[in-house]
Amino acid sequence: QVQLVESGGGLVQAGGSLRLSCLASGSIFRIYDMGWFRQAPGKPRELVAHINTGDITNYADFVKGRFTISRDNAKNTVYLQMNSLKPEDTAVYYCNAHKYMIDSWGRGTQVTVAS
Repeated sequence: QVQLVESGGGLVQAGGSLRLSCLASGSIFRIYDMGWFRQAPGKPRELVAHINTGDITNYADFVKGRFTISRDNAKNTVYLQMNSLKPEDTAVYYCNAHKYMIDSWGRGTQVTVAS
């Protein structure tokens, strides 16, 4: 099973940018579909962006045009570039790996956007 570690979260002003990284280990990274999810206090976890093994991406409507997901299979890493951040983007962001109907999760990284 793959292990995931997120990094890159922090505090940023509205309109700013952050890049999240998720380093995978313990398995063959390139065979996994990867995703970024987020969870704000009192709200359910929701999909932010997804990239499959063929580099096909899809995004939640609330981040389209602002966030970009990418992967580097040589570095076992998936990224989430977040631009034009809004206070409502404040949440814990989780990395997800999916294969064979099994999901693996990282522990999350906090993103806080100040108004």
